[in-house]
Amino acid sequence: MGLTSDKVLALAVLAATGLFVGTVWLWPRLARRGLRAVAGRVGLLLGTQLALFASVGLLANQAFGFYASWADLFGQEKDQGVVVDHVPADGPLRVVETRRVPGAASAGPARGGQIQKIDIVGRTSHIATPAYVYLPPEYFQPEYRTRTFPAAVVLTGYPGTAQALVDKLDYPRTAALLTAQGRMEPMILVMMRPTVAPPRDTECVDIPGGPQTETFFASDLPEAVSGHYRVGGNPGSWGIIGDSTGGYCALKLAMHHPRVYAAGAGLSAYYKAPIDATTGDLFHGDEELRNRANLWWYLKHMPAPDTSLLVSSSKVGESNYKDTLKFIERVKATGLTRISSVILESGGHNFNTWRREIPGTLEWMSGRLGGR
Repeated sequence: MGLTSDKVLALAVLAATGLFVGTVWLWPRLARRGLRAVAGRVGLLLGTQLALFASVGLLANQAFGFYASWADLFGQEKDQGVVVDHVPADGPLRVVETRRVPGAASAGPARGGQIQKIDIVGRTSHIATPAYVYLPPEYFQPEYRTRTFPAAVVLTGYPGTAQALVDKLDYPRTAALLTAQGRMEPMILVMMRPTVAPPRDTECVDIPGGPQTETFFASDLPEAVSGHYRVGGNPGSWGIIGDSTGGYCALKLAMHHPRVYAAGAGLSAYYKAPIDATTGDLFHGDEELRNRANLWWYLKHMPAPDTSLLVSSSKVGESNYKDTLKFIERVKATGLTRISSVILESGGHNFNTWRREIPGTLEWMSGRLGGR
């Protein structure tokens, strides 16, 4: 049974309940002196606490999508990584599965849209990673057969799971609803983790001698998707959205590559790549690379990028609130880069907060991209 299985959660809850009832029932028998009685009390209390901890942890993981599997949880994920040999003969993008959009009234793609699970191999970076692509209903309708569509890359935080963007953050369903309401144009969404070389957190950096993550997102990914789907070919056709680590990546990629990404939205983003146990040494002494990954430095020392940015935070609950206000002022001072924001009165660093920000973010993104 998988880590995110409802059966695993149910078993953990049953075990916690059983141990609690057992503790209450057996406590009078164990309320004596002696090694066996003391060991019994310690064992029951410890077992109950562990079962409760496991239940809460499993429930939190299902709600927030921290880990996708047992191997992911224990850092043993081996089925994804960096490909260093060659691009497969069937091309850089392969569709491996199709499914209906959650909550869609119809299973037919021309009425309800479609989600496709894909495998991508970067032509230049040789990075291999899966993703989910949301195709709006219009993509399959005869009257739109010659039309191209804008596309937005949507990134999770770290470690995150691409599945959570579909099932927990409801990007496809929200996009379909907003389009039906006339609040946004039909748009293709490419949903994935920024962790393209798991379990390492690369912070979307081209690491010297390591994964070339920025190259993958700035070049390989748009090229592969545009070669397979009807995505607009002009520089204003692509945007990028992300939360937390994905938000930092989205802002950085839009700033570094404005001719690729006409807009970048960072939800609960930070503005400087961290160095910790999950990232390892990202820069290997390359001061220029380190500076470019620092958005504060970039705004001060590099030409202002001709792109649109959106940042979000909350007055209570988000640690990036003051930095976000400072970032807004820094961007405004450039005179060229456009900046917008979503500032909530309260909201923590979690899925519930991001679900409140996603509709406005998609609407904002749609207003800055074009298909043809």
